[in-house]
Amino acid sequence: MLVLLPPSEGKAAPATGKAVDLGALSLPGLAAARRTVLDELVGLCASEDADAVAKAADVLGLSPGLRGEVARNAGLHGAPARPAGQIYTGVLYDALGLATLSPAAKRRAARSLLIFSGLWGAVGVKDAIPAYRCSMGVRLPATGALGTFWRDAMADVLPEAAGAAGGGLVLDLRSAAYAAAWKPKGALAGRTATVRVVQAETRKVVSHFNKATKGRMVRALLESGARPGGPDELVDVLRELGFRVEVQGPGRIDVLVTDVH
Repeated sequence: MLVLLPPSEGKAAPATGKAVDLGALSLPGLAAARRTVLDELVGLCASEDADAVAKAADVLGLSPGLRGEVARNAGLHGAPARPAGQIYTGVLYDALGLATLSPAAKRRAARSLLIFSGLWGAVGVKDAIPAYRCSMGVRLPATGALGTFWRDAMADVLPEAAGAAGGGLVLDLRSAAYAAAWKPKGALAGRTATVRVVQAETRKVVSHFNKATKGRMVRALLESGARPGGPDELVDVLRELGFRVEVQGPGRIDVLVTDVH
């Protein structure tokens, strides 16, 4: 099973740790593309001139209150790095609770989870990265739209990763911007399931509770040790785990909730 996750806007900034080693990250076929984005991002944010900082903030879509993220990006080459599972925070990752998984579930998480990123393309939860600010919706001056850039870079790398994950289910929980960076094709698409979280009575898609539910769902799958081979088996597994599920079409699943936050 391969689980594709979005990153979080909020990130923990480690105080200590070695700098990121691009050659040590998962999916080594993305190393050159990562270097391209990292170098341009650092260069964009390197100047302390007020106009240059304002330009970088505009490119990155940062509000005035987040201008400090420009300086953080400028220091990424030497910034302390920690496992991605510790860097990404927010509702989904709080509900997933990687740190409190059982030892067996932690091993499954290391094998199964890929977190998509505008800067790194995609990383595993054990890959050491620094805190940064660069969403998939960013358009860098030279590299261009990151969603398009990563689509080309991932075309061969991600299918290989899906195959290495055992040939089973690909569970795609990414938001639209990150899903655009790579879409499973051919036989792989037939093994891919996407999940919406909807309110049980109205069938409307929920917002905050969407992320929390997906985090709990991934946690339950990891703890159960289930290895669904495709969307149909996933439906059965989720029902066994206590989730209320409806099939909306090939590979499209709704998880119904009663609480909406």
